[in-house]
Amino acid sequence: MAKAPAAQTITVEQYASQIRRPAHQTQVLTGLGLKRIGDRRTLKDTPEARGMVATVAHLVRIVEA
Repeated sequence: MAKAPAAQTITVEQYASQIRRPAHQTQVLTGLGLKRIGDRRTLKDTPEARGMVATVAHLVRIVEA
């Protein structure tokens, strides 16, 4: 059997504070697993994760591996 391709991942880093942001943006950051400036999480590269990152693009950046 052929091996399944390795799952694509993205690493996101929070670089701006969530203080004084709308509640839905804070919830998106929590959903991404980010709590404070400097936190990094590696996520599966799915349309759902990309949409969440796009929602808070002004607070996070995608880190190159």
